[in-house]
Amino acid sequence: MNRRGPLQTLIDLARGPQGKPAIILFCSTVLMTAWWHFGSPQFYLRHFPTSGSGPSAAPAIYCFASCFVLLGVIPALIVKLGFRESLADYGVRLGNRVRTIRSFLILAPFFVLGAYLSSSNASIAAYYPINRVACNSPETFAVHAFCYLLYYLGWEFHFRGFLQFGLRDSFGGGSALLVQVMASTLLHLGKPDVETVSAILAGVFWGWLAYRTRSLLSGLGQHYLLGLSL
Repeated sequence: MNRRGPLQTLIDLARGPQGKPAIILFCSTVLMTAWWHFGSPQFYLRHFPTSGSGPSAAPAIYCFASCFVLLGVIPALIVKLGFRESLADYGVRLGNRVRTIRSFLILAPFFVLGAYLSSSNASIAAYYPINRVACNSPETFAVHAFCYLLYYLGWEFHFRGFLQFGLRDSFGGGSALLVQVMASTLLHLGKPDVETVSAILAGVFWGWLAYRTRSLLSGLGQHYLLGLSL
């Protein structure tokens, strides 16, 4: 009997006709797990305690940067160097210009309003902002806003780009969308309940919008404004 271990099974999958989706799913699982355990503000505080008695921006910025690298940069390198494919095929483009710009301009104010209304929720108010010194001055807010954008660049590329667009040809559009919804929702565990439940609906909507516009940009902008407003 020819017995194959788990590593050999993965190698066979990568070499076979289902190699690309197998690589995407495996790498996504590893990278999400790495970010969950090693990219959080809590991990930073445990291993790199900040000096002084007041809050520091460093744990939040570490979290944002690690999301950008683990969920964004590394998958982009897999696409470019491993699959030899264009990032444009994964939504990194303007796409349908009219739909992209129009959907952002119409929907962005509603997400800002939603953030404002959500701020009265006790669990949301206790959790946000992740960076407790973000509003200490215009300068600290500018740094916070830039670093938070990196976070959302990594997040949106990973779920709506790497997973959804990457799996679409193999799984079909609907199934690929639902895979990224499941994955992105799981990374909301530990956050306020209302946010975790909302992540399901938001994942479906922004996934659909990515297909509709053939771009990540409109959903990225809406998601960023939502988080920044909180």
